[in-house]
Amino acid sequence: MNRNIAWLLLPAALATTVAFAQTDNAADVTATLQAAGYAEVRDVEFDGGLWEAEVKRDDGRWGEVAMDPATGEVFDAQSGQPMLEAGSVTAALEAAGYTGITDLDRDGGLWEAEALDRDGTRVELRLSGHDARVLSSEVDTDD
Repeated sequence: MNRNIAWLLLPAALATTVAFAQTDNAADVTATLQAAGYAEVRDVEFDGGLWEAEVKRDDGRWGEVAMDPATGEVFDAQSGQPMLEAGSVTAALEAAGYTGITDLDRDGGLWEAEALDRDGTRVELRLSGHDARVLSSEVDTDD
């Protein structure tokens, strides 16, 4: 019986390992996006803590997506997942301790904002458009 449980859990364990593999080069990003079903991938670059790329979808239309390098999660506004409204994103940031939230803009499957973190440092944030998770935070050097 224990042997059967181990075999049932093996695929989940492998998926978790793959999902959390650090993606640190454009070739890995391209392969991950192709495996996710995008017909073509081009202009892959690392920007603001996330990978970005232009992709050709199954319907032939081109668009931009972002990918979390730590998890491989793809953020695509055309994925069919519901996108949060600005008010929900602001509420989530405030609940996480951010204040002085400005420049809140949606960019594809992401939200971007500037805010003060708990230490009072002005940061630039990139958030999941689906659940407002902070994906990257960088000190804002623009004055």
